[in-house]
Amino acid sequence: MKASKYKFFIFVNLMIIFNSFNNYYLAQTQQNSIIKLFCLQSVRKEMLKAEMIYSEEIANKTCECYYEEFTQTASHQEAKTKCKLETKENLNLNRKI
Repeated sequence: MKASKYKFFIFVNLMIIFNSFNNYYLAQTQQNSIIKLFCLQSVRKEMLKAEMIYSEEIANKTCECYYEEFTQTASHQEAKTKCKLETKENLNLNRKI
C-alpha cells in the first residue's frame, strides 16, 4: 500500500513538472507567432507601398531577422532598421546578378 502511494505521489509531481515546462514553451511559441504575424503584415504593407511584388520568402527572412535582432537588442526600432537594410541589400545584390 505504501509503495503504491509513493508511486502515485511521484507520478503526480512529474506531471506537474512536465506541465509547467509545456506551458512555458507554449507561451513562447504563441508569442513568437504573434510577433511574426505582425511582422509579416508590416513587411507586406511596406512592399506594396514601395510598389514591389510581395514575396513570402523575403517576408519570412526579414521577420526571422527582426525576431533574432529584437531578442538580442530589445529595441524594436534598431531591429527594424537593421533588417530593413539587410533585406534591401540582398534585393539589390540579386538584381545585379
